[in-house]
Amino acid sequence: MSEINVLFDGYSIMSANEEEMTANCSCTLLKGSHNIIVDTMTAWDGEKIITALKEHDLNPEDIHYVVSTHGHSDHIGNNNLFLNAKHIVGFSISFRNKYYMHPFDKGEPYIINESVKVIPTPGHTLSDVTVLATSLQGEMVAMTGDLFEKFGDVENPKIWLEAGSEDPVKQLKNRLKVVEVADWIVPGHGSKFQVTPEIRQCLINQVGDSPT
Repeated sequence: MSEINVLFDGYSIMSANEEEMTANCSCTLLKGSHNIIVDTMTAWDGEKIITALKEHDLNPEDIHYVVSTHGHSDHIGNNNLFLNAKHIVGFSISFRNKYYMHPFDKGEPYIINESVKVIPTPGHTLSDVTVLATSLQGEMVAMTGDLFEKFGDVENPKIWLEAGSEDPVKQLKNRLKVVEVADWIVPGHGSKFQVTPEIRQCLINQVGDSPT
C-alpha cells in the first residue's frame, strides 16, 4: 500500500473573454515500496515541487517513477528533475535513452508494484493513462489526469468536453471504468473527491445515453 499525498490541487479558470485560460495540473506523491510522482505541473513549478518533497523527507533523486498521465505541457513540466526515475508519459515508457514496449494500446495495465498500476484510459488524448493505487487506508485512489477535469464535470460533461477530448466516446467509457473501481479520484484540474454510488450511477446513465 502507498501513502498518497496530493502535493498540489489542479485548477483551470477561463478568462472573461474566453481568449486564455489560467491552469495547472494536480501533482501527487505516492510513498511506498516505490516513490512515485504523478504529473509534474508546468516548467515554472520546479522549486515548488522540490520544497513539497522535502516536507515529506524526499529529494528528486528518491523518486523511482514519474507518471505523466498525458503529454500536455502542464503535466510534464518538471520531469527532468527526476533523473533516477523511470518515466511513463502516456503510453511511452523510458529510462535515459532506453524505451520499453508495453501494450497499453491493447488495454494492458503496467504493474509498478502490488498496490500501484498504470492503466490506459484514452479519450482526452489517445494515449492517456490513469494511476490506480491502494492507500494506507485500503482505499483505491485514481489519479486520472484530464480524464476527469474536476468534480463538477461528473454532472456537467460540457466541462470535460470543452477542455478538449480527442475521443469523447472512449473518454466517457473510461470515466465509467475508473469510477467502477475507485473510491477516490484526483482529477487533472480540481481537488480530490470521493466516488459515491450516485456518481457511479450518473456515469452509467451517461454511457447508456451515449449514441455509440
